[in-house]
Amino acid sequence: MIPIGDFNPTLRIPVVTFALLLIMSAVWIFVEGAGLDGRTLAASICNLGLVAGEITHMAPIGTSVALGKGMVCAVDADRINYLTPITSMFLHGSWMHILSNGLFLWVFGKNIEDSMGRLRFIVFYLVCGLAAAAAQVAIEPASPIPMIGASGAISGVMGAYLVLYPRAWIKMLFYFLIFFRVIPLPAWLVLLYWFGIQVITALPQLAGTQSEMSSGVAVMAHVGGFITGLLLVKLFENKRLVAARKADGSAAW
Repeated sequence: MIPIGDFNPTLRIPVVTFALLLIMSAVWIFVEGAGLDGRTLAASICNLGLVAGEITHMAPIGTSVALGKGMVCAVDADRINYLTPITSMFLHGSWMHILSNGLFLWVFGKNIEDSMGRLRFIVFYLVCGLAAAAAQVAIEPASPIPMIGASGAISGVMGAYLVLYPRAWIKMLFYFLIFFRVIPLPAWLVLLYWFGIQVITALPQLAGTQSEMSSGVAVMAHVGGFITGLLLVKLFENKRLVAARKADGSAAW
């Protein structure tokens, strides 16, 4: 099942949410070559993705991982490595990766922006993304694998949505083979189910029996981002904007 919208109107145009979607799209097209050239995609992931072992210096210089046929990414000591916790948030590995992240950001981000204000939302988004990256680095500090994607930051937005709008209705697309149906579900059910899946998936990594390399997904980043959003949303919410939404009466509470 996939969230495709919600019944939770906003009072202001979600400028920052639009901007984040545009930046992600621009990076995917102009930096990563829209995935059309394997070498361009691999080079951007290797150079701008977050490699835990480079941040912690626990991966030996020269350690490499395959990024495709005839292509490897080697651990190095470039200064740009310290910027990768930020740059990695705007990189994606495939069309499906960026489209799914973009959809989740649109569904859940615009109402959080509407409740925080634009500047606070930018800071909140980046903080959640950094916390998500820190969670993944903490669980696999010597990993030589580049980590990319906006899902850690978006997970924080989802955690914030759970706190602020648990009773909002989310439009969920259910599909099986050629059968499709849109069913509204309460946000608390959708988000707790999603978070539960992330925790269950992360358990092998927490137990040390599975790595990001074998799972293919940095699920601890999802868990860390979501929890950060839960904990920080009340600190970042703009009480004036929240009061305006409540006075309007159309937002879900």
